[in-house]
Amino acid sequence: MSAANANYGLAPAGLEPVVSRYFNLPDAWKIETVLKLGAYETAKKALAGKPEDVLKVVMDSGLRGCGGAGFPTGKKWSFLPKDTKKPIYLVINADEGEPGTCKDRYILERDPHSLIEGIIMSCYAIKSHKCYIYIRGEYVLPAARTQAAVDEAYAKGFLGDNVFGSGYRVDITVHRGAGAYICGEETALLNSLEGKRGLPRLKPPFPAVVGLFGCPTIINNVETIASVMHIGRMGAENFVKWGGGAIGPHLYSVSGHVAKPGVYELPMGITLRDIIYTHAGGVRGGKKIKAVIPGGMSAKILRADEIDVKMDFDSLKAAGTMLGSSGVMVMDEDVCMVKALLYACRFFAHESCGQCSPCREGTGWALKIIERIYRGEGRLEDLDTLLSVAGGMEGRTICVFAEAAAWPIQSYIAKFRSEFEDYIKSGKSAGRDMAAAHAH
Repeated sequence: MSAANANYGLAPAGLEPVVSRYFNLPDAWKIETVLKLGAYETAKKALAGKPEDVLKVVMDSGLRGCGGAGFPTGKKWSFLPKDTKKPIYLVINADEGEPGTCKDRYILERDPHSLIEGIIMSCYAIKSHKCYIYIRGEYVLPAARTQAAVDEAYAKGFLGDNVFGSGYRVDITVHRGAGAYICGEETALLNSLEGKRGLPRLKPPFPAVVGLFGCPTIINNVETIASVMHIGRMGAENFVKWGGGAIGPHLYSVSGHVAKPGVYELPMGITLRDIIYTHAGGVRGGKKIKAVIPGGMSAKILRADEIDVKMDFDSLKAAGTMLGSSGVMVMDEDVCMVKALLYACRFFAHESCGQCSPCREGTGWALKIIERIYRGEGRLEDLDTLLSVAGGMEGRTICVFAEAAAWPIQSYIAKFRSEFEDYIKSGKSAGRDMAAAHAH
């Protein structure tokens, strides 16, 4: 989305923004700016109490991971082994590589101190003294500002051996990734942090038991940990009831053919239709919606007649798709679904780590078939072959990357099969566009 027409952190009229409250405040990434607004007071109060109190408020809020899986945060924390003699690590997954998703970027870039404050509280709750923030390689400015914020927090005594004079130690290291989508998968991220190739690990054991450097590790997304601070600040009940609902606030990245693309903070459970038409200004040029991806490129696509679904984890799962990374991608009536699937297949074929043969070979095979269809050389049986390839990838690999690559194939063909068949029957050739597609 271009900076000229993008909107960042817009909350509904009459509602005070929560996670996005400083997105549009100049210099909110600097500690002196946010200290005047009460930054770090919530963490200071938390460390004056018991770790169990922080865990309880997170449990009471029902906070779920905002990075994709939507697993209950407090429950994940509870999986840590009791009375372990090993160090416990907190790892922040800031490898936001899912196409159509950019919400965490603005926390890192515009309000990193809310993340740091959430880290302090989370480390205290899980009895960890060390946190790593793993930021995707392409996020140059967010990484620089996050590092600057960490340095400022150390200078103020908010990090280090004696946080807020409490005697509790919290250290943070900002680690830059090298630009691999697979490192958004938590165990591949851990391998990368350890200096190894970013390949997913077999589970079990799960990271909460055997994680970074073989020690108990909690891995959470940026928005999730930033929300911990806001839950502590507002109280679990007020956080959950924000917006008049019963789930709490959530950041949605909205891109594609909408009048006002951007990052919107809205009550989780708002309908997809409301996001598009009430907040993102509707489809640009007055055109009709053809399809919408509700949770980043790997989420199964929805047709125009399916956008009254609620945008929360359970409702979207019931609709046959997922909230995922909350990356809403809108396609208007002029979009060629063959070309859209081509781009999706190219991305996943390029980003497969190659560790598992069903994914390595399946993504490459699917790309070759859809490229041939796009060139106007397709056969009707190619569609069933694509579905067979996608089915052969599901549930047969170490991580869920293969499923992420299979779901667009399955949903695009299921929802728009007649368009694919018409494209093939017409012998349509897009050689010139194909060259342009390769250039991107």
